[in-house]
Amino acid sequence: LGILGWVGVILACGLPMWQVSAFIDVNIVVAQTIWEGLWMNCVVQSTGQMQCKVYDSILALPAEVQAGRALTVIVALLGLVALMVTVVGAQCTNCIRPGKVKSRIVVAGGAIYILCGVLVLVPLCWFANIVISDFYDPTVPPSKKREMGAALYIGWAATALLLFGGCLICCCSCSPRDETSFPVKYSAPRRATSNGEYDKKNYV
Repeated sequence: LGILGWVGVILACGLPMWQVSAFIDVNIVVAQTIWEGLWMNCVVQSTGQMQCKVYDSILALPAEVQAGRALTVIVALLGLVALMVTVVGAQCTNCIRPGKVKSRIVVAGGAIYILCGVLVLVPLCWFANIVISDFYDPTVPPSKKREMGAALYIGWAATALLLFGGCLICCCSCSPRDETSFPVKYSAPRRATSNGEYDKKNYV
């Protein structure tokens, strides 16, 4: 689940469909559709032809786009770290001896997945709030109104997978006691005495 969420975040980060043009009121010309993403904006013609242009200046971008870029890239890197940490602490690997340390490493990996889900939720909700506010704002012209694109929904699904996967990892790794930390002791085998009977001290 964590890996699927991580891949979903990377997909949402690269897709240009964070905001799409809204066809309302007088803006009913559907000959072209405008897509706006974190890295580029695209114009899709009704014939299927698409033209995309990468943003020229980073500093001239709105604050939500800059924050979305930074947070999604950080989440993509943190997701890779979480994957490696979880693999190191997994029961199917021998990188670390089984015990409390290995269990804590797995919990750390799950916590990083949860952190990724929380971080990527910030730009998604920020964009959604701006789109909804502008859509119902009467001062914004209809040609400038936008709707939520597919990338936002992919990002929310990825967030749910990251949070759920991270919680599962943490819950499954936290056991009430670590049985491997207690040494196993076996009683010595009973030995027969010279007359063929067992020593009475074995029954004490």
